Amino acid sequence: MRPPGRRSASDDAGTAIIEFVYLGVLLMVPLVYVLLTVFRVQSAAYAVSSAAREAGRVYVTSASDDQGREQAYNAAAIVMADSRLHLEPEQLHIDCRDCLRPGATVPVVVEYDVGLPFLPRIFRGSAPATVHVSSSHLEVVDRFRAVP
Repeated sequence: MRPPGRRSASDDAGTAIIEFVYLGVLLMVPLVYVLLTVFRVQSAAYAVSSAAREAGRVYVTSASDDQGREQAYNAAAIVMADSRLHLEPEQLHIDCRDCLRPGATVPVVVEYDVGLPFLPRIFRGSAPATVHVSSSHLEVVDRFRAVP
């Protein structure tokens, strides 16, 4: 029997490692989730920026407005697919008509909503489940381009 007020050395043996693992997991899971979210948003931001630039470049080298819009969408979709993202036609905005004259500028905007990772579908209507990223690019039509 132990005298009152004295503790044996074996009473706390092994509890420090359990507390360390418990707190480590408790702190690391949210940190990993935040990092995954930031990486996903950053990847989409790079893809959207590149897609807007490429869509503008392709548009100004096309022969007509309709052909340019189609080719610009295809180019932007390829760039987005490189980052494993899908681009819908309504996410690409080329705001001009008759812009293919020499020296004209063509504004291109690409918008994309990045879904948060591991978010259950039940929260998609009530909580913000996406992060909106967009990019705009202004491409100049070549000054020496032949007028169609």
